[in-house]
Amino acid sequence: MEHNMVGWFEVPVTNMDRAKAFYNAVFNIDIQVQDFGGVQMGWFPYAEGKGGASGSLIQNAAYEPSETKGVLVYFSSEDLNNEMGRVEAAGGKVVKPKTQISPEVGYMGIFIDTEGNRMALHSRQ
Repeated sequence: MEHNMVGWFEVPVTNMDRAKAFYNAVFNIDIQVQDFGGVQMGWFPYAEGKGGASGSLIQNAAYEPSETKGVLVYFSSEDLNNEMGRVEAAGGKVVKPKTQISPEVGYMGIFIDTEGNRMALHSRQ
């Protein structure tokens, strides 16, 4: 295989402004929103030539947030306690605090965003 398996992801939202504010606050980023004929997409920053997939927030009637169903997206972090520490202040809910997976793999944590999506973080430390 010449590339990583995951090339893109989309996070369903019901309120783009609220979701954008949440992710901007938790990750200290600036999501740019564009409207494509009624479909709003908020682009996560992308670092050209770096590892990992990029994605967007998406507001469309065909997408529905879920705390329990579907794929679980893991955001990479230097130390996930940094982002997890900002989740509740930004309007989300921590459902699994930083937990060691194994010494070789690192740590994970799970949160619910302002839209009702179950999301995760991973870090080596």
